[in-house]
Amino acid sequence: MTDDAAVDDQTDGLARDDTAFRVEFVPGVTPDKWLRVWAQRLPDSPLEALPVEDADALVHLRDGSASMVLLRLPVEREGLHVIPLYEEVPVVVVAKEHVVSAVDEVAVEDLADDVLMQDPGSVPEWRAVATPEALERSIAMPPMTTKQAVSVVATGSGIVVVPMSVARLHHRKDVLHRPVTGVAPSRIGLAWRVDDGDPRIEEFIGIVRGRTERSTRGGGGSDASPKADPAARASRRETSSGRAQHSTPRRGLAAGRKGATRGGASRRKGRR
Repeated sequence: MTDDAAVDDQTDGLARDDTAFRVEFVPGVTPDKWLRVWAQRLPDSPLEALPVEDADALVHLRDGSASMVLLRLPVEREGLHVIPLYEEVPVVVVAKEHVVSAVDEVAVEDLADDVLMQDPGSVPEWRAVATPEALERSIAMPPMTTKQAVSVVATGSGIVVVPMSVARLHHRKDVLHRPVTGVAPSRIGLAWRVDDGDPRIEEFIGIVRGRTERSTRGGGGSDASPKADPAARASRRETSSGRAQHSTPRRGLAAGRKGATRGGASRRKGRR
């Protein structure tokens, strides 16, 4: 049997697996492009793609409910392989009447008087510049989902700082969002368990990485050598390259910045 025939045999065996391969993704992540490629390349290999809350992503991965998860970094990596994929611009969500509506972007220092409608620890840059009164009121807020927090923001009672994709997900007519400088970007990564040897993991990694069908097939063999092991190869990728990949179908980096101030300086918060 030729090498090409052997590779095709292995891929055909993978495609005949009737056990659904589950990939979960946190709010704001849009895996549609990758799912379409999977369906085209492996039409007989079922894949379940399900949304999951940020707090449950690692739980489902570790207990085996999901084979792979697209989630926000950083995470506790013990027992996991994680590939960083891309970054998202942080934005502040405010009521439409908020003074931030007059500018194209805002510095986190200009939000020091606003009450954050989420755990201050989730936005350490805001916590570092917040006034004592604003910080005290933020800490006193009861836990809320992002949807609930945006509802409160719509009344003019505070702000929320989230990745741009999450702001779009929870968009309402009575709120708006603007890029906020001085806050670290949100990073999206792909994670799976170290002890999971499912060959479909390598197939999905290849699709996310943008590899062609032939090159993806080339990595799907059953060779037990470290060179052919999906986990070993992904671990080397993670170690050798920390740069973000921008192959996602919905990136937040450029949207909403058409009139952004150049040179990194933020415009004044108030209206003239």
